[in-house]
Amino acid sequence: MTSPHRRRIAAATAIGLLAGAVLDRVVPDPRRGHPVAVFGAAAGRLERRMYAPNRARGVAFALLAVAPVAALGALAGHRASPMRHAVVTAAATWAVVGGSMLGREAGLIADALEAGDIEEARRRLPHLCGRDPRGLDEKAIARAAVESVAENTSDAAVAPLVWGAVLGVPGLLGHRAVNTLDAMVGHRSPRYEDFGWAAARIDDVANWAPARVTAVLACALAPVVSGDPRAARRIRARDGARHPSPNAGHCEAAFAGALGLRLGGMNVYGRRVEHRPELGEGPRPEVHDIRRAVRLARAVTAAAAALAAAAAAAPAVLDSRNCCREGRV
Repeated sequence: MTSPHRRRIAAATAIGLLAGAVLDRVVPDPRRGHPVAVFGAAAGRLERRMYAPNRARGVAFALLAVAPVAALGALAGHRASPMRHAVVTAAATWAVVGGSMLGREAGLIADALEAGDIEEARRRLPHLCGRDPRGLDEKAIARAAVESVAENTSDAAVAPLVWGAVLGVPGLLGHRAVNTLDAMVGHRSPRYEDFGWAAARIDDVANWAPARVTAVLACALAPVVSGDPRAARRIRARDGARHPSPNAGHCEAAFAGALGLRLGGMNVYGRRVEHRPELGEGPRPEVHDIRRAVRLARAVTAAAAALAAAAAAAPAVLDSRNCCREGRV
């Protein structure tokens, strides 16, 4: 049984998650001084001081970068009133959820392609993913954008909401710190093969459940983009584990099934070339499919926010009902 104060804090967490998700949709990110950018700059300085081409140093770097952020989240909510807790949770959710930015960046790429300005589309693509945009044609850029929207809907939107529901503000901030480190040092390259190993593995663990939540929601919400939920579930079940990532494949396969598209193929990352297995059935993405993917991503994010709020409030709601049945308050 929880105390009345804990029940109010649980309700405040739920309210804060919903409010923060709404703020992400209506309040644009600042051009300078965004909390995630500030953390990234600080982590970059720490990396330069700690770097060594071995896993032990990478583990220490990941712990030293993430632990203070999670501790700051715990301190922000310590002994807070329900009102303050709701405000802090809303602010943290707005800071770490990137669904709106994801949609805007994908939309700008679609704008450029629709205007026939492929150079502008190539210039903007690195805002979404790490692929080398040089030489990519319109269809290759459209595929990259759709795949990035699918994967990043989990990483940037659903995952922080899930961790916010589970751990509150420390979960929100801690997940964003982990995901940012993965983007910085978790990719495969000679420099980060060992040093970035810990950041990549922690990110895989942190995003395991959120990726699957994203995939389930994308399949269920397929009608938003005139898709078939049963077909999407079939594609996700068949192709989700074919991707080299333990998480991204489930999201991309679910989006491919919901959108009725075929994803995957050759990706170029600087000097590294990867041949990804094909996911889904149907045609390759066209420019208009970028906007369809964004529409699906927004629906998934909204549903995830509602579910996260319900999960955060559920223990207190159930406890309150039990108290009422027993005649206690």
